[in-house]
Amino acid sequence: MKKIRGVWLTNVDSTVLDSKERIVEAMQFLADTGFNVVFPVVWNKGYTLYRSQIMQDIFGAKFAIDPKYQQQGREPLLEVIAAAKQAQMKVIPWFEYGFAYSHQSLNNPQKLIFETKLKQLGWLAYDQDGKPLAKNGFQWLNALLPEVQDFMLNLILELVKNYDIDGIQGDDRLPALPSEGGYDSATQQLFRQQFNKQPPLNHKDKLWLQWRADMLTNFLEQLYTKVKATKQELTFSMAPHPFNFGWREYLQDWKTWLNRGLIDTLHPQLYRRDFNSYKNLCQETISQLKSNQISQLAPGILIQVGSFRINPIILWDMIQYHRQHGINGEVFFFYEGLRANNNELAKFLQQKKYQNS
Repeated sequence: MKKIRGVWLTNVDSTVLDSKERIVEAMQFLADTGFNVVFPVVWNKGYTLYRSQIMQDIFGAKFAIDPKYQQQGREPLLEVIAAAKQAQMKVIPWFEYGFAYSHQSLNNPQKLIFETKLKQLGWLAYDQDGKPLAKNGFQWLNALLPEVQDFMLNLILELVKNYDIDGIQGDDRLPALPSEGGYDSATQQLFRQQFNKQPPLNHKDKLWLQWRADMLTNFLEQLYTKVKATKQELTFSMAPHPFNFGWREYLQDWKTWLNRGLIDTLHPQLYRRDFNSYKNLCQETISQLKSNQISQLAPGILIQVGSFRINPIILWDMIQYHRQHGINGEVFFFYEGLRANNNELAKFLQQKKYQNS
């Protein structure tokens, strides 16, 4: 896709996926506003939003799909695909939680079943104190383990093979692992074999950071190769952290991903609330790319979170800044920000003829 005007669809702080009728109305609304691609969430809180035989086989029938949709007898992804195609928009499912399996704020009997099974499988990540790895509330699988990588690979390939989608998307948690992780016995042993010494206790030691980041890059190469071998035409999309933070905190080396030709489109989450902060981060991001890679860039812009909602004029300044610097698209986080205050932001974008920008 040359020009991406996208929006993320969530099932948190949003009702857009709550019924087929809402989805149909939303897709037409987005198309009328000038968007051409949606990124619906398909993996979070330990559940898929599509029927997954892989989840069912490993964790049991209750995990075949998010129980909310199980009870409704619905499959939100299928409804999004049908409605988006009708509105002539592309659908790129988004694996929001990636290698994070849950959040500490979530507490239900099924989470306990899920976590117990993960422990039995030996899939949890650990920090240097031997505690299960959690960062900013998210609880993590060990993304460096081949078995965990295979699980994620199979989950994504299941979606690619069975659904009429236009691409797949990883993000700030796929591929990623908090840099506090990697202190499990298998990973430590691998490091000792290669370097004849223990992994550093400083989890931000440069060699230790790069070695683990390279393991995630190699996983991404495997994923990219298998997705493209299954459906060559799919867009392989990534929405990682801004580079310096992402590499240091989450082992995301997306400059290498781009240089090795492992992604088609890059949507770094440049989530800043005022124009100057955004411009500085955007400029820094551009400076980290080769000139021939800028056409792959369509940054993520924050339009709403919690009580924050972006001022339409500031949003337009960000979009204009993109066009002035050869950036032909962006993705908005998230859908409800367009509907707030009687569709204020969407009306503004229509008035500005966003579809022609």
